[in-house]
Amino acid sequence: MSSGRIQIVNGRGLHRFALLLAGCVVVLIGAGALVTSKQAGLAVPDWPLSYGSLNPPRWWQIENVRAEHGHRLIAGTVALLTMLLAWRFRRREARRWVRRLAYLAVAAVLVQALLGGITVLLFLPLPVSVAHAGLAQLFFCLVVTLAVVTAPAWQRADFALQHAAARRRLARLATALTGGIYLQVLVGAVMRHSGAGLAIPDFPLAFGRLVPPRFDFGIAVHYLHRLNALVVLVGVALTVALVVRRFRRERTLLLPAAALALLVVAQVSLGAAVVLTGKSVLPNTAHVAVGALLLASSLVLTLYGWHGVQVLGQGAAHDSRGQRVESLALNEVPS
Repeated sequence: MSSGRIQIVNGRGLHRFALLLAGCVVVLIGAGALVTSKQAGLAVPDWPLSYGSLNPPRWWQIENVRAEHGHRLIAGTVALLTMLLAWRFRRREARRWVRRLAYLAVAAVLVQALLGGITVLLFLPLPVSVAHAGLAQLFFCLVVTLAVVTAPAWQRADFALQHAAARRRLARLATALTGGIYLQVLVGAVMRHSGAGLAIPDFPLAFGRLVPPRFDFGIAVHYLHRLNALVVLVGVALTVALVVRRFRRERTLLLPAAALALLVVAQVSLGAAVVLTGKSVLPNTAHVAVGALLLASSLVLTLYGWHGVQVLGQGAAHDSRGQRVESLALNEVPS
C-alpha cells in the first residue's frame, strides 16, 4: 500500500459549499433546457433587464415568461454563489491550482451570462446558442472538480500497488469517456438549437432502416447524435466493467461507476422518449439534465482515477529514494 497524503487545510466547509453550488448548477441547466423545450428563449426580448425591469410584475403568470425569467433568476443566484465560493477559496484554500480553478469558474459564469444575453439580443443564433450550452457544461465540470478535490476522500490516498497498471488504464479510459460524453453534449446542443430533434421521427431505427435513406443537415446531426450515443454506451460498459473487476472495494471509484451505469440507461430511455413523444417538454428537459449528470459522473471517475495514479507514482518515487539511501548506507559499513 502507498501511504502518500495530500494535505488540505480547509475542512469540509468548502466541499459542502461546492456541492451545494453543483446542485444549483444542475437546476440551472435544467431551467435552460426547459426554456429551449418550450421555445421560450425570446419570451423576454430584452437583456440584461426583463421588460425594462429587474423583476417584471406578474412574470410568473405567463408560462413562457416564467420559464425564461425564472432561468435568469436562477442564473443570477448561481453567479453570486460562484463569486462567494471563489472568495472563500481565496481565504481558506492552501493549494494555488485549486484557487485558480475557483477563479476560472467565476470567469466562466460571467462569460456564460454574456453569451445568454447575446443569444437573446441576436435572436437565438445557432453558434451562440450552442456555445452557451457547451460552456454551461464546462462550468458545471469546474464546480464538480472543486467539490471533488475538497472532499475528505481526496485525502485518503491509500491505493493497492498491485492495481497500478489497471488504475492507469482506468484513468485513460475514463478520460476518453468524459471527452466522448462532452462531444455528445455539443452534438445534442446543435441538434436541439437547430430544430433537428425530430429530423429522424422513429426510434430505434431511422426511417425504418439502420442508415437513413437520405441526408440533410438536420438528419445528419440527429444521426450523428445517435451514433455517438452508441459509442458512449460502449465506453460506459467498458469503464464500469473495469471498475467492478478491479476496484469494487474503492467507493471513490465504485460509486461514480454505478452512477454512470444507471444514468446511461436513463439517458438512452429519455432520448427514445423525446422522439416517441414528439419532443414532449418533460423528457426533452430531463434528457439535458441527465446528460449533465452523466458527464459529471464520468469526470469524477476520471479525477479519482488520475489521483490514484499520481499518488502511487509519488509513493513509488519515495520508496525508490528510500531504497537508494538504504543501499548507500549498507555500502558504507566496513567489512
